Amino acid sequence: MEDFDEMLSSLTVQETAGGIRRYRNTVSITCPACGEAFDDLVVCEDEYNSLELSMPLDLCTTTHDDQVVLFTHKP
Repeated sequence: MEDFDEMLSSLTVQETAGGIRRYRNTVSITCPACGEAFDDLVVCEDEYNSLELSMPLDLCTTTHDDQVVLFTHKP
């Protein structure tokens, strides 16, 4: 993802805690994996992370600078 930093600058920071950074997609940027607009982008900064999901989500994944990046989609 060549324009990753540019994409992050267009998103709204929602949470930074426990090795996770979560951004809200308030401008309908499309997911690079599936081409659909995503709801949140989650960057896992640590080697191991645990995510507690409160609702069912479809996920698309990639990596950037050795960090796992998740694109969430509400079904």
